[in-house]
Amino acid sequence: MMRRSGARIITLIALSTCFACTSIINSFTGGDITLEIRKNGLPAKGKVLKIWETGIRVNHDPVVGFLLEIHAEGMAPYKAETKELISILWIPRIQPGALLPVKYDPKDPSRIALDIFRE
Repeated sequence: MMRRSGARIITLIALSTCFACTSIINSFTGGDITLEIRKNGLPAKGKVLKIWETGIRVNHDPVVGFLLEIHAEGMAPYKAETKELISILWIPRIQPGALLPVKYDPKDPSRIALDIFRE
């Protein structure tokens, strides 16, 4: 009986640790915000003006900062920044001048997320 209780406690600790690590990674990569914006945001196009490394990597892939010029229907073009975890293989496709699909938060258009990974 004690072994089962011990195994359950270890399992709960391991699961709690995994959830905490996921939350921390999402916070550093902006993943928590981008998931929300991709789900509830409105579509637009973003012209890449500038990209930079943030110094954060997850599984060897960089979290990249972006300055984009956003072109949304019914709005004047505006600039916004975001950061995304990007596969190293995508970096050549998203250089300055590239036009990418994005989504923006209709309540706060400065909050944007790249929408290049939709299927």
